[in-house]
Amino acid sequence: MKERLDKFLSSQTALSRKEAQRAIKEKRVLLNGTVIRAADTKVDTESDTVSLDGQPLTYQQYVYYMMDKPAGVVSATKDREERTVLDLLPPELYRDGLFPAGRLDKDTTGLLLITDDGDYAHRMLSPKKHVQKRYIATLDREPDESIASAFEAGIVLGDGTVCKSGQAVPLGGCRVAVEISEGKYHQVKRMFAALGYHVEALRRVRIGGLALDEALHPGEVRALTAEEAQKVFD
Repeated sequence: MKERLDKFLSSQTALSRKEAQRAIKEKRVLLNGTVIRAADTKVDTESDTVSLDGQPLTYQQYVYYMMDKPAGVVSATKDREERTVLDLLPPELYRDGLFPAGRLDKDTTGLLLITDDGDYAHRMLSPKKHVQKRYIATLDREPDESIASAFEAGIVLGDGTVCKSGQAVPLGGCRVAVEISEGKYHQVKRMFAALGYHVEALRRVRIGGLALDEALHPGEVRALTAEEAQKVFD
């Protein structure tokens, strides 16, 4: 695939398109070892070598990041008042087009995927794929044993919405492991509310076959390999 040099730079680095053009004019960019001054120079992403400030750039069509989302941060690309998950990205990982694949509520923590691959996000979130999400919910009181059968039967929310069959396994005390394949607004909290419980804390720990890396601290991010990214469909 061939694309303009300035577009290539902005897609593979934290530079904006204008900043990429400035870097080219300042002779900071080499194409196959040669200084290039024209921003519209075509780059073959499969065979050409591009370097910025002496550092070679490895072309990646798409990137996939895993974040341990902390509480108090919104799952959005931009927000006028709140800090977003993209604001937590280290500068070296940022590139144009990134967005959170699915959302976690502001006060919900845990596994969040960030990518620039729209098709990947669409497949992951599609109801037809039945991708399971696993959460650990902390309730306001110890749950009754009947919650397991209630989740399995399909809970009816307060507005009459019928949820698909899910799983709820008490973990002792007020903690419950929940697995659902849907992603309705505040769904886990609303499911427990329909049963008379209030969710004090909620943490997502798995999407499909991809588990949250326990080595990550709240707010930290790491890149996924292509194999890891595909585990969400396992």
